[in-house]
Amino acid sequence: MALHDDRKEYVKGSLDDRWMNADPFVQFQAWMDEFRATGAEDATAFALSTVAANGDPDARTVLLKEFREGDLIFYSNYASKKGKDLEAHPRAHALFFWPSLERQIRVLGSVHKISAEESSAYFTSRPLGSQWGAAASQQSQPIASREAMEAQWKAIQDQHPDSIPRPEHWGGYAIRAERIEFWQGRASRLHDRIQFTRQPDQIWAAQRLQP
Repeated sequence: MALHDDRKEYVKGSLDDRWMNADPFVQFQAWMDEFRATGAEDATAFALSTVAANGDPDARTVLLKEFREGDLIFYSNYASKKGKDLEAHPRAHALFFWPSLERQIRVLGSVHKISAEESSAYFTSRPLGSQWGAAASQQSQPIASREAMEAQWKAIQDQHPDSIPRPEHWGGYAIRAERIEFWQGRASRLHDRIQFTRQPDQIWAAQRLQP
């Protein structure tokens, strides 16, 4: 199937160096607020890319739960495919794509687990059904059928009908940003790209890139 004629012009905005905040996380907050204000579903979703022990790349969509002091926070099963990838290579790439604003943000950095206390606090804030699901699923492992998965979920529900402690295999990760790129689509594919790179003194250096 040829897709050569699927084209569009990007005309919804521009990215002037003079408008950029010197702190990329302040800029990130501004863009995130604008996108959430559009009412888009799953506005905090991003593609998380990792590399397995054998060198194979992998990507999946996860939800951003917080960003602070240069860190992007998300939660997952530590024994999942992504968890094993991050154990082998504790680095990741995050891609936020917001087509309604013709924008994307790319973040590269090292990854570490957040504290058990913080993971537990977030876990208890989740709906009980989500807590049961996190405890019941051996994420990324094969299972015989949907019915078998629901049986595992029901067993956890029966065992913990009112509350459940955070499983040790589940918790939060932080991507410590080292490079952040802001992309704004422009006409004729002359897109705006401004990249921030963290320096050894922790100051961010900005650079415009060619599209």
